Amino acid sequence: MNVFQQSRRQLTLYYSLIMAVFLIVLIVVVHQSMEWSMKSEQARELVGTAEYIAGGQEHLMQHPELAEEMEDWRTSSDRLFFYVFDMDGEPINFSRASEQLEPFVIDLISRWDMEAGEVAVKTDRGKRRHVRVMMIAQPMMEDGEQIATVYVGKDVTAMYNGLEKATYSLAGLAVLALAVAAGVGHFLAGKAIVPLIEAYEKQRQFAADASHELRTPLSVVMASADLLEGDPSIKSPFLKQVIGDVRDEVKKMTKLVSDLLFVARSDNQALRLKLSKVDLAADADQTIRLMQPLADKKKITLLREGEASLVAKLDEQKMKQLLLILVDNAVKYTPEGGKVTVRVMSPAAKKIRVEVEDTGIGISEADMERIFDRFFRVDKARSREMGGNGLGLAIAQEIVNLHGGTINVESKVGEGTKFIVALKG
Repeated sequence: MNVFQQSRRQLTLYYSLIMAVFLIVLIVVVHQSMEWSMKSEQARELVGTAEYIAGGQEHLMQHPELAEEMEDWRTSSDRLFFYVFDMDGEPINFSRASEQLEPFVIDLISRWDMEAGEVAVKTDRGKRRHVRVMMIAQPMMEDGEQIATVYVGKDVTAMYNGLEKATYSLAGLAVLALAVAAGVGHFLAGKAIVPLIEAYEKQRQFAADASHELRTPLSVVMASADLLEGDPSIKSPFLKQVIGDVRDEVKKMTKLVSDLLFVARSDNQALRLKLSKVDLAADADQTIRLMQPLADKKKITLLREGEASLVAKLDEQKMKQLLLILVDNAVKYTPEGGKVTVRVMSPAAKKIRVEVEDTGIGISEADMERIFDRFFRVDKARSREMGGNGLGLAIAQEIVNLHGGTINVESKVGEGTKFIVALKG
């Protein structure tokens, strides 16, 4: 059932990632919208204020006698301030910013590089906390010539701090929403795969029952074929050929049934290891002897390299099955005149490494990720011709997993393949 738990976790992860991306985009859009709305409203107010102050200053310059009457006009309110400088940079009039803010404002005016009428938000990062001001420069004209510049600004630090706090609050709510969504997604993913688990369980049980029930009739057919093959009364070459073909097909069916039963038991977690001290090198030598006739038919050289003896605590029957699967696979997919090398090594204390390398057809990158899948065959036509059923490597991986090891593959098309098994001794 590990595959279903893994699928459930993957579904939860994908759902969580989608929700995370959605929430991040939502927060960014909301933040940008709020900032644009706040900035546009404040900018509109600042432009109107700048025009008003510029008009008032022009009126004051034309009627200096009204200076005392217009004293209230210079008083700043709502964090607003302004400075009027002539073309020589000398101050004409002002309504000063706060003492903490004024040095920063004067420095901005001295380095002003914005277009006339353009509103800018500037940040002073030299303080313990960021200070932000929104400013605009409004030229004063007389007879078509600029005679002064009005700089109008507003302290918007509190507004931007409020915006940041609102954004952080949204981010906190988003994290909470994401956690809830992940929990709900995990729950719903579990509900969604229940029918799949039930269907898979029925299929697995059917495979196990069918495999178990087929073993007896296949044994009977094999015994009957053996009797007929040894019957001296049958002299017809045609009948002998038919009996031989039946025997070969029964062997293939028996192997397939055994493989299916192994897979069904592994799914049901019914496989158990029978650990004992095993000479893995001797098992490799025995496997090579068993495969030598098939290799000789294809003129393939079988080599054994590595340790002469390597004793470890393993399940001997399953290790023999593993070696037979890997070597048989290598011989099948290696063309005539090729070479198959089996290496049994101990690269470190309590470490075992088994390599089966061939000079065969190789495996493409597209197939590398699927070679351990059940019933997957790289070359389907060739596999059918050789009697393969696509379960060998899946069983090999299951045996390695039972021993707590790993199995990897390195391959290049047209050059060969190397299976690498790493086990704990």
